[in-house]
Amino acid sequence: MKIKHLFFSLIFSILYMSKSSAQYLPLYKNIPNYIDTINEEVITHDGILRIGKVSIPGYQYFRVANDAVKRPCVIICPGGGYGILAATHEGTDVASFFNTIGVNAIVLKYRIPSNAHQVNKSIAPLQDAQQAIYLARTNASEWGIDVNKIGIMGFSAGGHLASTAATHYEDVKVTNPINISYRPDFQILIYPVISFSSYGHNGSRNNLIGPVINEDQLHYFSNEEHINKNAPPAFLVHAKDDESVPLSNSINYYKQLQENQVAAELYLFEKGGHGFGMKNKTSEIFWPELMHEWLLKNNIINK
Repeated sequence: MKIKHLFFSLIFSILYMSKSSAQYLPLYKNIPNYIDTINEEVITHDGILRIGKVSIPGYQYFRVANDAVKRPCVIICPGGGYGILAATHEGTDVASFFNTIGVNAIVLKYRIPSNAHQVNKSIAPLQDAQQAIYLARTNASEWGIDVNKIGIMGFSAGGHLASTAATHYEDVKVTNPINISYRPDFQILIYPVISFSSYGHNGSRNNLIGPVINEDQLHYFSNEEHINKNAPPAFLVHAKDDESVPLSNSINYYKQLQENQVAAELYLFEKGGHGFGMKNKTSEIFWPELMHEWLLKNNIINK
């Protein structure tokens, strides 16, 4: 396990250095639900790139190889409490790892909810996630993507966004001129915010739908309430000592998936807290290896 860990760490570090400087491409030709633009704030702290005040959404595409092979693709939503985006250790670093296991990846720079910059701030991130799915499906042939293996992944509040896309795919918030499916084929949720109820994360909730909380919105964005038998298969990771986003978010989501007979796997660290990205320094377990095994087991990656 340790040797594999070191190997994967070296490979994605090399790939990250070559790709992390790439510019984000526009997510839309015409941004929906848009008022105006604000200058982004880009801050690096403890080696983590944080992007704030995102009003123009974008994406980076990480392709395994420019060949004729059609590969799975995952859309990655960094965390940050709907206040910033942790764009490297929960974004580009992760995309580079996926490339090492034969999976294409899209890092999503979704909008930070803002009443000053969106007509309806609560749906702006979901619109951006759905648009990323649209781009992946409609460009699948050109981008080397298996159109039936497009998943979504998120960390923390990005996990809330990913689980929202995975449970509200029939409520399309963007234009759909060719009637594609917005249902992700799989979901990967790492220490995710799931619920906006009492055990959720108040900061994420208030940034997305607050400060005045509407009961209908509270239930709409409590994603554990919207799971049915057609939910995408899921892989989840959480630490038991997470004091920022309670473990019950993942536990209750996982239980609902099981009750609806949806394939799901949950890995729990004894320690690690919140925001550890791919490397939980308190454990020898490298959870991306477990995720890799899950992707193989569920035939998302070919053996």
